[in-house]
Amino acid sequence: MAPEQSELLKDLTAEEVQRILALGARIAVPSGASLFHLGDPADRLFLIERGRIRLTLPMQVRGREEDVVVEERTSGQTVGWSALIPPHKFTLAATAPLETEVIALPREELRKHFAANPTVGYKITLNLAVVIGHRLQLFQAMWLREMQRTVEKHSA
Repeated sequence: MAPEQSELLKDLTAEEVQRILALGARIAVPSGASLFHLGDPADRLFLIERGRIRLTLPMQVRGREEDVVVEERTSGQTVGWSALIPPHKFTLAATAPLETEVIALPREELRKHFAANPTVGYKITLNLAVVIGHRLQLFQAMWLREMQRTVEKHSA
């Protein structure tokens, strides 16, 4: 991933991008491995450098727990935004369906950097709002489909 292609780092200068990336660490996530689980403390935000991360929600389906796929995020995209949003707990589970590399950005380091560089913090906050808005639209569409099925079932 070229840093300028990252949805989280959009509209930052090359120098600002490099400063943000310097706060993080690259992590290789093997195929099938978990990046985080639902309810885990969210102390890091992740930029996907290459590969994919599957976000799932564990649900009871016919008496057994299954991971229901919410979405897959790919190179240049962000997962784990709960690190910047209280109460700082992951709201989904994340696994790599194939070998993936992410950049893990620690919440406290980001917070300190934003305090020292409010313009950067503002730009990243705006970019993060777009990511969160996308998730809300996704869940709204899922909820509307389910409501439509329920209404049709009761109308029949």
